[in-house]
Amino acid sequence: MAQTKPHEKINCPPSPHINKRLLDNIHGPADFRDFSDTQLAQLAVETRQELIHTVSKTGGHLGAGLGVVELTVALHAVFNTPDDKLIWDVGHQCYPHKILTGRKDQMHTLRQGGGVSGFTKRSESEYDPFGAAHSSTSISAGLGMAVARDLSQKKNKVISVIGDGAMTAGMAYEAMNNAGALKSDMIVILNDNRMSIAPPVGALSTYLTDIVSSKPYLSAREIGKKFTSYLPSPLQKAAKRAEETARIALGGGTIFEELGFYYIGPVDGHNLDHLLPILRNLRNRDQTGPILLHVITQKGKGYKPAEASPDKMHGVAKFDVVTGAQFKVKSNLPSYTKVFAEELITQAKQNDKIVGITAAMPDGTGMDLFGTEFPNRMFDVGIAEQHAVTFAAGMATEGYKPFVAIYSTFLQRAYDQIVHDVAIQNLPVRFAIDRAGLVGADGATHAGSFDIAYLGCLPNFTLMAAADEAELQHMIATAAAHDSGPIAFRYPRGNGTGATRPEHGKILDIGKGRIVYSSPQNNENTKANKRDVAILSYGTRLQECLKAAKNLLEKDGTSCTVADARFAKPLDKDLIRNLVSTHARLITIEEGSIGGFGSYVLEFLARENLLNGTCCVKTMHLPDTFIDQDSPEKMYEDAGLIEKEIIKMSLSNAD
Repeated sequence: MAQTKPHEKINCPPSPHINKRLLDNIHGPADFRDFSDTQLAQLAVETRQELIHTVSKTGGHLGAGLGVVELTVALHAVFNTPDDKLIWDVGHQCYPHKILTGRKDQMHTLRQGGGVSGFTKRSESEYDPFGAAHSSTSISAGLGMAVARDLSQKKNKVISVIGDGAMTAGMAYEAMNNAGALKSDMIVILNDNRMSIAPPVGALSTYLTDIVSSKPYLSAREIGKKFTSYLPSPLQKAAKRAEETARIALGGGTIFEELGFYYIGPVDGHNLDHLLPILRNLRNRDQTGPILLHVITQKGKGYKPAEASPDKMHGVAKFDVVTGAQFKVKSNLPSYTKVFAEELITQAKQNDKIVGITAAMPDGTGMDLFGTEFPNRMFDVGIAEQHAVTFAAGMATEGYKPFVAIYSTFLQRAYDQIVHDVAIQNLPVRFAIDRAGLVGADGATHAGSFDIAYLGCLPNFTLMAAADEAELQHMIATAAAHDSGPIAFRYPRGNGTGATRPEHGKILDIGKGRIVYSSPQNNENTKANKRDVAILSYGTRLQECLKAAKNLLEKDGTSCTVADARFAKPLDKDLIRNLVSTHARLITIEEGSIGGFGSYVLEFLARENLLNGTCCVKTMHLPDTFIDQDSPEKMYEDAGLIEKEIIKMSLSNAD
């Protein structure tokens, strides 16, 4: 077999228009299945260059994709995709897969409106058999496909690729346990880019791994199991111990074996001379049953800036390929995430019972800053949202004040624990819900659309939404002081509004909103001093409401009152009664789905018999659909939650 040369690290990829690139003639995996191993190695080099060039122009997830270039080439070269099903977990690493499966010429639209998704997406390509953007789903999905294949008496292969980080989630082990019990024919590839958790990978280890993945070895192993079943019990146990000892010497995997998987590995995931023969052995094996192949990779492989800072180059803005410097738009306004972290630190200095919890997102939630200040009071539990919530509940029973910082879209994964372990027991767990509302390029899978609805229906919960960065500080202080049950506060991705920030947050009265604007009643343009419209905002759409209110007065002469609800539960009932009794129209607005804040207001008004025709009540919320990726501004425009739409709604019943 031809030996491939070690891949040279590159700082700057060549122009995508260089002559005689193999990649230029690749329109799908069928175009390179007849390549020699040397050609496949060259294709991997060109794919890595294309990936760096593309993401430097569009931004997106870089490090994870760089780490699986060789693995992606090998999988598509060996297996007959799309008939053989290849499922990528999470999808952060799927860009090389997209480049090689007919989407190379569209990659310049990555994560843009109407463009290529940053994750696998069934509607985008037949090579994406399962959509993914949340972690730890690939084994379950793959098992479902394998069982469906067997029921249909088909012969295709199913391969699930999952990262070591995603293996911290219990769902992955639930799926493996089920797959082992069913003895389903599927392959799980553990993409391990954390070198410290695996033994060194050397030539001998690779050679032995090649042997144990071969058809003769696998067949002999099955024969050996049958043979030992006829031995007396003491000899069976001795044979089993000897076989386990041999496997551990070859790289471990006992836990996977106990779940019913054949463990193979570890293998160098960047060396095609090692990967290709092993994958071919697995493709050609006769017997069925699940196999786990343990592959060692390096995040950011082949690009020095990404290798040096794999965390900072995980998700990137547009960047200079020579230096790796990202072209981030600088703002003088603080991000909501940073405001959260700073205020939580302030509160924690005053109360040593405050602790922080996050699920593998310390940077994204600001918990890294809290952890720097209080290293013994911040807990990153890994990709395990369910555990994070119940872990917090346990701490709350002992008098601690846990703040669980999780993105809205990820908190959905822990709903049963929120209900049973927190709400029913009325435990004072504080939920800091980051990325509330629409989030831009990550699209529908990461939008924080549903937390108002799915938390508001739970007894004992208190719900808040910050209208600006100062309000966020007040809500953190309020949550820290709230010991009578679970409490949650939501805030969006991005920067604040420029509101004047206090030195520290103040404790708010639970269930009390505020009036933030009233049209001057002596303005000569005001229609007979009639106070026409009341706008009740929940969250950061407040700024659009204020712009709409001022325009309504200046351009139409319509008087307007704008209120910030602050709380969705409990509602400020006195405020709502006052607004409906003194205005011809009431409009609620929120950055959440149908069934949320507006629904709570309508239910209250109906119960109080206040929907009697004297005030027309309308709700504005996210549309009852999933909104695809685009800029946040365009997404909110499409959702109808901007100034001009508020004005249109305000005048829709005008005389």
